[in-house]
Amino acid sequence: MNLGEQARSTGVPIPISIVNACLREGRGGSPTAVIDDSAPTTLTDAERSRVPVRYGTSHAVFVTRRDPRGAARAPAPDQSRALREPTVDLRFFAAEGELPACGHGTIAAVAFLANQRQGGEHEFTLCVSGRTFTGRAVRDGDHVHAAFDPGPATLREPTSAEIGLVVAALGVSPDLLAPGACVASLGRARMLVPIATPAAVADLAPDLDRLRAACDRFGLLGCYVHSVPTGSGRVTARMFAPSIGVPEDIANANSTACLAAHLADRGVTDLSVAMGDTLGSPATITASARQSPTGLKILVGGAATIIRTGAL
Repeated sequence: MNLGEQARSTGVPIPISIVNACLREGRGGSPTAVIDDSAPTTLTDAERSRVPVRYGTSHAVFVTRRDPRGAARAPAPDQSRALREPTVDLRFFAAEGELPACGHGTIAAVAFLANQRQGGEHEFTLCVSGRTFTGRAVRDGDHVHAAFDPGPATLREPTSAEIGLVVAALGVSPDLLAPGACVASLGRARMLVPIATPAAVADLAPDLDRLRAACDRFGLLGCYVHSVPTGSGRVTARMFAPSIGVPEDIANANSTACLAAHLADRGVTDLSVAMGDTLGSPATITASARQSPTGLKILVGGAATIIRTGAL
């Protein structure tokens, strides 16, 4: 049974919105499928993984609202969207299966939720992989600027075997490598690889089969290659994640959050990261790092807009 047949068999349409997340000056961004999963459908995880492929997006995020008693529910047809949202569960899927987190998918989901409500500023309680946090949104015309705290990142130095195989697959010459590579995780590990200049980042042409083999061997989600930040915190980055069916990501907010955590002890507290240019869809992700009584607090965000809606 395909997704359309599934919707018809339950008698309930499955709403879907395509959201461009992490826009740059109102254009570009990463197309992300956002599915209102509050209705009582019975999609399998295999069907969920087919959504990004069908709709030409790198990821899909499934949004489920809870009622005050904690059970998932669909909103009543006459319910005011201006009412405060209950807790919202998010699940993320790429072509290769479910992911424990997705930064630009979270930004897309917050924009989707804000678009259903009146007023300019909103807060939502989000639950991802058992972690509960706040997503914030500020409306500006048709655009929404969304931000959230992705939680603490774990950081470690890569082993010589890890860095050797990954760099070889990237095709980076040693003279272009900058110091400070690390393995970072917000649910799943990925390698952050610093390159001397934005031009060198743009010129990369990795061997994706070799990169996937290296990432699979070491349990890495992928490889986030970034330029050395300028004094104002500007960075150019590219994210390669063939292991999850995403050869290159237009925007990757969680890896940007990992980079912010990694650079915080070097005095870099604010980042503006440019991605997507090599794919013809410019994107910008912002991230800040601040010390708090409970430790380092990261806030990552971007602008988003809904470009079309429909039903599976």
